[in-house]
Amino acid sequence: MARILAVGVATLDIVNSVEAYPEEDAKIRATAQRVGRGGNAANTLVVLSQLGHRCQWGGTLGSDFAAGLVTEDLKAHGIDLGACRAYREGRTPTSYIVHSTRTGSRTIIHYRDLPEFSREDFARIPLDGLDWIHFEGRNIAETALMLQRTKQAHPAIPCSLEVEKPRPEIESLFGRADVLLFSRDYAQHQGYDDARAFLQYLRPRFPHADLICAWGEEGASGMDRQGKMSSSASCPPPVLVDTLGAGDTFNAAIIDAFLRRYTMEEALRHACHLAGMKCGHQGLDFITPPRASGS
Repeated sequence: MARILAVGVATLDIVNSVEAYPEEDAKIRATAQRVGRGGNAANTLVVLSQLGHRCQWGGTLGSDFAAGLVTEDLKAHGIDLGACRAYREGRTPTSYIVHSTRTGSRTIIHYRDLPEFSREDFARIPLDGLDWIHFEGRNIAETALMLQRTKQAHPAIPCSLEVEKPRPEIESLFGRADVLLFSRDYAQHQGYDDARAFLQYLRPRFPHADLICAWGEEGASGMDRQGKMSSSASCPPPVLVDTLGAGDTFNAAIIDAFLRRYTMEEALRHACHLAGMKCGHQGLDFITPPRASGS
């Protein structure tokens, strides 16, 4: 059982299911609605907890009712919230999600009115004893200082970085992480329509890191530090139910695989399998936790 810290956001998710995504200015009726906890870092930790790891979240919380829902859900999944920063002002970040039951896809409108987790918040976290730290690629200047502190004080702790969106200056973080997890959206924004070509472009610039790019229904590719390219096909479920959180599940599975000393090829297969399993279930409670040794 590894000890993992993830730094990023937790959100309130309001998910409206519709038969098909509406056209602009249309009025349609939702077939279902659910309200729950979301957020990339929080989702990744929930999956890692189900895989048997001890997880801690570094993020910020408001003081509204949604913050109570977020904390209740994370505690129910065994996530340690001791590193969080609570604010008396500010609303919990909220994602308004339209889920198409016809395709399983989701469209997200995100609203945020809460300070980001800062380097001062991160400095209060004791890093001794951690086996992995995962960062969302956001709040760039502060995240750079968090990565810098980690590598200066605890260079042996592996750090992964999720690169989901093409944020300004996000490339300044790439040289500080050991594992770079790229989305298809980011790669396409850089002008690439193929994960392998994108990773080959990155390899000379970041030879120190394992490079991984998920490509949805086309699977995923990765290049290890020796320059070996590996790929895995996707593992779609018999019935596509819900893709929300599939990318976060993929990232969790990669972290889990590397902690278990899997090869890149094995890690990609593991991640595609779990991401596909998640797409066949609504929500993230889809893994039976393994029993701890000796229990």
